[in-house]
Amino acid sequence: MGRPGRRVAIVAGLRTPFVKANTAFKDFSALELGRQVVSELVQRAEIPPSAIDQIVFGTVIPAVQLSNIAREVGLASGLPKSVDAYSVVRACATSIQALTSAADAIALGEADLVIAGGAEAMSDVPIMYSRPVAQAVVAASRGRTLMEKLQAFTDVSAKDLLPVPPAIAEYSTGLSMGESAEKMAKENGISREEQDKWAHRSHFLAAQAWEAGKFGKEVMRVLTGKSFDQVVAEDNIVRKDSKLDGYAKLKPVFDKKYGSITAGNSSPLTDGAAALVVCAEEKAKELGLKPLGFLREYAYAAVDPGWQLLQAPAFSAPKALKRAGMTLKDVDLFEIHEAFAAQVLSNLQAWASKKFADEHLGGAQPIGDVPEEKINPRGGSIALGHPFGGTGARLVHQALRELEEKGKNTALVSVCAAGGLGAAVILERA
Repeated sequence: MGRPGRRVAIVAGLRTPFVKANTAFKDFSALELGRQVVSELVQRAEIPPSAIDQIVFGTVIPAVQLSNIAREVGLASGLPKSVDAYSVVRACATSIQALTSAADAIALGEADLVIAGGAEAMSDVPIMYSRPVAQAVVAASRGRTLMEKLQAFTDVSAKDLLPVPPAIAEYSTGLSMGESAEKMAKENGISREEQDKWAHRSHFLAAQAWEAGKFGKEVMRVLTGKSFDQVVAEDNIVRKDSKLDGYAKLKPVFDKKYGSITAGNSSPLTDGAAALVVCAEEKAKELGLKPLGFLREYAYAAVDPGWQLLQAPAFSAPKALKRAGMTLKDVDLFEIHEAFAAQVLSNLQAWASKKFADEHLGGAQPIGDVPEEKINPRGGSIALGHPFGGTGARLVHQALRELEEKGKNTALVSVCAAGGLGAAVILERA
């Protein structure tokens, strides 16, 4: 079994280092991060700019001035102005959406080669003002005299002048993602000890991978500073001296009395960008590009955000496997986005549960128990970071590089996302 249309190859990928918000990339916008990764990717992949048909790019918290970041990234990167561009957003699965949208266009023959990716600058989130202030500013801009401009603000109170930060809660439920993860931990019986152990595992494996030079082909160097004289070459979130007992000392963040979600077993706010070069198999041959792998299948799913917000991968992964005609034993590697350790462990629990399959998957067989050694062998988002728009592309490229190193063939990439959404992508090298 396979997707209809032309076979879609992923021939290159790249990301910036992922850094904690308000640190090394604090002066960069999502546009600047996207520009850097796309321009560097095109050069490294040695792709003729004239061969690029389209750029599909996304960011989850966009600047008001950038209604179509994909187009601005393409222009800022020096791509030909004739390259088509459109933006996508699917919360934490945004660059998975960029990939699958590009793949669909390629499979149907609408494009031959596409740049797909995403960026996030959590150090540069837009700060809004209240509606009374916004309305007053618009009215003042229409005033012809100073008095008319000032009169526009007569009904604005001191309270109205307070800035309105971006919402951190689900619009439909009023719960933050952390509060929802806490709810999942309690409902699924995920202990604090299990979560801390998973977080330690993520940091330990990420530190090992960096030490062994495994990210050399995945991560570019970025120049920062006023004179661009400072080099950022590594993720700065990874705890190279991670010790399991250290996690137990951290206090719960969302339920301070009975909770188990801490800063240590959660992914942090992160700045970064990642992108992929996606093309038709025939186009890769024509350009002399060796595919890292191919997109075999994908699936999306959605659940009630008020139920278990981050449990949609429990539905998208079985759907993708069924579409591909595969089972657990056919998958060599699982790259699972780690929003929270509680979420990863809840997803794995659901995949293995016959009870969950009976109640939620119409009696279908569960995926089964995933061997831990097959999961995130180079660490995950808890350690590497999670720039919302860039994580999906990071997962895909990281999975393909791991398959290449180990001489294995298939990977399943899984991402949970705000809004109760989930994505799953199946990759193969042969």
